[in-house]
Amino acid sequence: MISSEYTRELCARDAQTKILMLVIDGLGGLPHPDSGRSELETANLPNLDRLAAAGSCGLISPLGGGFTPGSGPAHLALFGYDPWKSEIGRGALSALGLGVDFRPGDVASRLNFCTVDSAGNVTDRRAGRIPTEKGRALCDLLSAVDIPGVEVSVAAEMEYRAGVVFRGEGLSDGVGDSDPQGTGIPPRPLVAHGPESQRMVEVANEFLAQTREILADQSPANMVLMRGFGRYPELAQFDDVYGLRALGIAGYPMYRGVAGAVGMDTVEVNWDMDSECALYEERFADYDFVYMHVKKTDSAGEDGDFDRKVTLLEEVDSYVPRLLAQKPDVVVVTGDHSTPSIMRSHSWHPVPTLIHSAFSLADGAQHFSERGCQLGSLGVMPSSALMSYALAHAQRLDKFGA
Repeated sequence: MISSEYTRELCARDAQTKILMLVIDGLGGLPHPDSGRSELETANLPNLDRLAAAGSCGLISPLGGGFTPGSGPAHLALFGYDPWKSEIGRGALSALGLGVDFRPGDVASRLNFCTVDSAGNVTDRRAGRIPTEKGRALCDLLSAVDIPGVEVSVAAEMEYRAGVVFRGEGLSDGVGDSDPQGTGIPPRPLVAHGPESQRMVEVANEFLAQTREILADQSPANMVLMRGFGRYPELAQFDDVYGLRALGIAGYPMYRGVAGAVGMDTVEVNWDMDSECALYEERFADYDFVYMHVKKTDSAGEDGDFDRKVTLLEEVDSYVPRLLAQKPDVVVVTGDHSTPSIMRSHSWHPVPTLIHSAFSLADGAQHFSERGCQLGSLGVMPSSALMSYALAHAQRLDKFGA
């Protein structure tokens, strides 16, 4: 079931209820070999456990069994869009979140500052997670890139990540990534997915050639990898689909981008929980739906830092009473995907999910964890069905049929 395809005519648009969706990035994990417990099972989460015990729990699958999602499609699924039909290049999401001049017809790509050796092999795909300030300085250097007939705009995102927007004639987003997804090997050559994308490959290769020269003397970030080419997206908007005035709260620019792409209002905010909660408290009364994103749990999982992810989960739990103090009618807590620390990457594993409202059915789940939510009444469902559940709990879906 893809909720956004069915809700447009069923939404109760005069309802006054409010929904909070807390998305803990990379939430799901796997048992540590020494303890047999996942990060969620290891963490002390009294507030989330209480919500789970009083609410309805289950697991969500972003793309279906066995498919590992990127953050873009995983978020679109959470918002009720079919991720297989509504794919947006990650570069486009980054560009939207960064607030750069990005228009229909433009093509954007995400950049990872990386380290390459004298032979051109990648030795660190993230350049040691350079600080954001360093990333901004490097983006300033890349403003010198000059490609005839093409406007190029580069902007820093967070840490080692940045975005680039290309504007010109004959550009297409049908281009593969240069990120080799490993070290000790060179970047992948950019490949056009069709003849219409050959011009984009030529432009991107010229960008990479000039970047290599500009960054040659920099350390540790002396090159970039290009990922997720994407055009400016055109998606059905939240207000039209759901009748909701929505706010997206995300410190990390890419997630502001995906929120903006579906029509949520967004505000630039620091990516710590205290700053995000302060914005939530300030703006909550003005909106029907608030999406709040927590990024650092995913970063800890990708770094293989099990203990750090546990600590961050406990930090999120400590803010739950502050979120509940605004009295949302429906609280949804979930993740976009799983990022098990023992895998150091996104994975295909279903994601723990809870829904708490006046109409939630307390079920067998007593703990907010993978195995705890597996006992819940929601079972395993597509991520794209979650919005219809949230709307139903908020009494914002009318009956279908006579």
